[in-house]
Amino acid sequence: MHPYIGRFAPSPTGPLHFGSLVAALGSYLQARAHQGRWLLRIEDIDPPREAPGATSAILKTLEAYGFEWDGAVTYQSQRHALYEEALSQLRDKNRLYTCNCSRKMIVAVTPDQPQRYPGTCRNRNLLRTQSMALRLRTEDASLSFNDPVQGAIAHNIYREDGDFILFRRDGFYAYVLAVSVDDMQQGITEVVRGNDLLGATARQIYLIQQLDGTAPGYAHLPVACNAAGEKLSKQTGAIPLPLTQPVRQLCQALSFLGHAPPPELNQAGLDEFWNWAIRNWQLKRVPEKAISTASLSV
Repeated sequence: MHPYIGRFAPSPTGPLHFGSLVAALGSYLQARAHQGRWLLRIEDIDPPREAPGATSAILKTLEAYGFEWDGAVTYQSQRHALYEEALSQLRDKNRLYTCNCSRKMIVAVTPDQPQRYPGTCRNRNLLRTQSMALRLRTEDASLSFNDPVQGAIAHNIYREDGDFILFRRDGFYAYVLAVSVDDMQQGITEVVRGNDLLGATARQIYLIQQLDGTAPGYAHLPVACNAAGEKLSKQTGAIPLPLTQPVRQLCQALSFLGHAPPPELNQAGLDEFWNWAIRNWQLKRVPEKAISTASLSV
């Protein structure tokens, strides 16, 4: 058995909010309950979407809430050489091809299945120039994995997604490439995150297999939503986490994850909260779907 290694990997697109706290808390407690390590990775791979000062605000908030990560913070912006090495490995296996299709072109070809790439450039042998993407050749086969929260998942990437992008037309590495390489290189044994990313998991597992790696396990937590049923995010007006009364917010997040902290824990200090939470954490208590947040100040 390998030692447990988990991680939390926020993107610096804005401050942390209650939904971020749910993901951070679940991944942290799962790691600490296994006497494992918890790594912090800043996924600054998409500069156009980054907000000025967001990274420092994220670190300040995590510290205020008592999260303690192991080792130095990792920044994807400093890991481009690893991503290039992975692309080179796939290129040597003839698994990559160049694509110049825009989203508009893809939708025009497959209006009934706009999320699936139809393979337009698969056999065109285009030379790679600027404004060209790189796609991974996929195979018509089902990929299955067991999620301890969401249950058994089966996904045929070729039929449901088609060949997916690893390097974008705008010159940036795709999320699926960066996160897969990072999880491999850092030895992550389990990824605990929101179920809004469940659709990306099969692609990550598949890509890691093509890179001759071993994929981690995955557990997808319910995602916190606002009153309109929208996922809490910067785009839906999610309120940034306050730096005061962190235990109150932590108790609310723990309740959202299916646990029942005693009322007096709301008045406790951070050390007392974390001791109780780690001691009582059980992933099997986490609901598959979100419980109501109507009573929470989110």
